[in-house]
Amino acid sequence: MDLPFAAPSRPELLAPLPVEELEDTPTVAAPSAAVASTAAPAAAPADANPTASLRARIEVPRPGSAPRLAVQPEAEPEAEPVQAKVELVPPPRFSLQLLRAGSCLLLVELPTGEPFQSRDPAYLLLKDLLRAAGLPDSPQILGEPVRWPLLAGGSLDQGPDAARDFLQGFVGARLEESGACACLWLVGLPAVRFAGEADAGAYNRELQVEGLGAAWALPGLELLMDEPERKGELWHAMRRVMRRWKNAE
Repeated sequence: MDLPFAAPSRPELLAPLPVEELEDTPTVAAPSAAVASTAAPAAAPADANPTASLRARIEVPRPGSAPRLAVQPEAEPEAEPVQAKVELVPPPRFSLQLLRAGSCLLLVELPTGEPFQSRDPAYLLLKDLLRAAGLPDSPQILGEPVRWPLLAGGSLDQGPDAARDFLQGFVGARLEESGACACLWLVGLPAVRFAGEADAGAYNRELQVEGLGAAWALPGLELLMDEPERKGELWHAMRRVMRRWKNAE
């Protein structure tokens, strides 16, 4: 019913508020975490369920299971000390014949390993060398040939050092038995190496060997036959060395 003299009503005032205006309505904020922590007592609250907390800390073994034992790693065995390997040097192989021609001794390599025969080319060449040197061309044989190694097997040391010691001892003993020697001819590499303690670089040179005296190193007879050009240098060297046995006469 309309009231007399009343202002006309506005229907929009009776309409419900729009949603936007409801959202602008201030709300009471929940206390912040900082305020809550300030309001809480200093001591931490007790667990609501202490039995559950204790059960969480104690591991209860399941029925039928056995407790595991800690497995200790096995200690590695100590490594055995490594022994240095000794390199075995094969024994040298040679055959040498000791002869005497005048005031000289000759330690000569046997090309075939067997004693000289009168018609052997190597022996005929040796006779030529002796004649050129002014020495008797029919040398005297002193003992059996020296063949190395001495034994076919066994534990006896037959390396290069043993060969040198044996050969020098053998020649030294023959020198004492046969008297003075003006010069020792070392003919062939085995004689030069194991009696004269030199190598092929000493060919045609004079050596001074302890215990054996003055020596002269020559190429082997077989090498002189295979390489005749070596004879020229040998003849020149012989002229220089001849004074040793020429003065001894």
